[in-house]
Amino acid sequence: MSAATWLPQGTVYGTLLNFRREWHLWAPKMTEAPYKAAPTAPVLYVKTANTFAPCGAAIAVPGEVEVGAALGLVISDSQSNVPSARGGQAKEAINNRVLECVLLADLSLPHASYYRPPIKFRNRDGFLGCGPASVPLTLADIAALKLEVRVNGGAVQAVDLSTLVRDAATLLADVDEFMTLQPGDVLMLGTDCLPDGTRPRAKAGDRIEISAPGFAPLHHTLIEEAT
Repeated sequence: MSAATWLPQGTVYGTLLNFRREWHLWAPKMTEAPYKAAPTAPVLYVKTANTFAPCGAAIAVPGEVEVGAALGLVISDSQSNVPSARGGQAKEAINNRVLECVLLADLSLPHASYYRPPIKFRNRDGFLGCGPASVPLTLADIAALKLEVRVNGGAVQAVDLSTLVRDAATLLADVDEFMTLQPGDVLMLGTDCLPDGTRPRAKAGDRIEISAPGFAPLHHTLIEEAT
């Protein structure tokens, strides 16, 4: 597959509530029904294969969409997950481990709840814009990474991966407690919100670009969905 047409080869999992800002905004509601407590394990959802859109593709939207800039961890062959660190040497070994990473644009129709996002909002055709290529990064490099989101050339969001609730190593280890990630699967670290709790929005005719140091930019143009 050419660099310009990178697409996931396995299942893509998104992670909810994994940025401190959004966690704190939602914390007062976490004790409400039906859960009545804050989640103790990662809250995941699936982006199905019909959502995969290669870099540069035109993505059809029925109206305004939310743009979630994300970094995806591409799972390799034998070691899907990272064990918890024990002591200084173990932590250093984990931080120096190299993972393939890819920029992703996780699109969604606006909706009120992030606890159990309905498939019809997140899994429409083309609603996962994929970067042109994966890039090898250490876990320490990931923690220092910042993603920039632009709509029509104007900066609308900066996503700081040092503000994750679970960093990459912790998220992988916690997911490993209840499921096995297969080679080719992709685990998104999460998408951050803006200070007011919303996400950047875009509509038909807009151009979205997500960039980060060391990555070729991910870009897409939104077009109006046929009725």
